[in-house]
Amino acid sequence: MPASPVSAVRPTSFPARKAVLTTLAGASLVGAVAGCAPSGAAAAPDSTTSPAACASAPTASAGAAASSAAGASPYRDGTFCADGHYVSPNGPETIGVALTLKSGVVTDVQIIEHPTSANTRLYQKHFASGIKDLVVGKKLDSLNVGVVSGSSLTGQGFNDAVTVIKREAS
Repeated sequence: MPASPVSAVRPTSFPARKAVLTTLAGASLVGAVAGCAPSGAAAAPDSTTSPAACASAPTASAGAAASSAAGASPYRDGTFCADGHYVSPNGPETIGVALTLKSGVVTDVQIIEHPTSANTRLYQKHFASGIKDLVVGKKLDSLNVGVVSGSSLTGQGFNDAVTVIKREAS
C-alpha cells in the first residue's frame, strides 16, 4: 500500500516538522472555510463542517442589495458562515457560526461544534443551547456575547466569527 503524503514526509528537525504541520493546518482551514461559504457561494459538497443552512441558502436577492444601498442596512440578506477561533485551557479551539440576516437583523443562528476534547464538546454544546435566545432579533452590529450557558470562552470564538460574517455580508 502506498504511503500517504503525511506519512511519507518524516522531517527530523523541529522547523521542518513545524512547516509540514503549518501547511497541513492551512489546508484544513481552507477546506473548513470553503465548506462554510456565504449564501450564493459554492460550498464544498462533501464538507462535514458546513451547516445545512449554508449549503442550501438562497442567493441574496437584488431587493436585498437595493435596500442596503438605500441605507436600510449595510448588510445583505442571506445566511453567512464563518469559523471563529479562541483559546481554551485545552489549547486552540474553533466553533462554526451560521447567521441568517434580514435587513441587518439576525433571524436565525446555528452553531457548528468543532471540539478537540470532551471538555470542549461539553462547553460548545452548552453554548449552542443558549445562543439563539441571545442573538435572534438583534442587529448584527450589536452582537458581542460573553458567557453563554456557563461557557465563558466559546463566546470569544463566536465574536470572532461574527467579525468575519460582517465583512462577508457587507
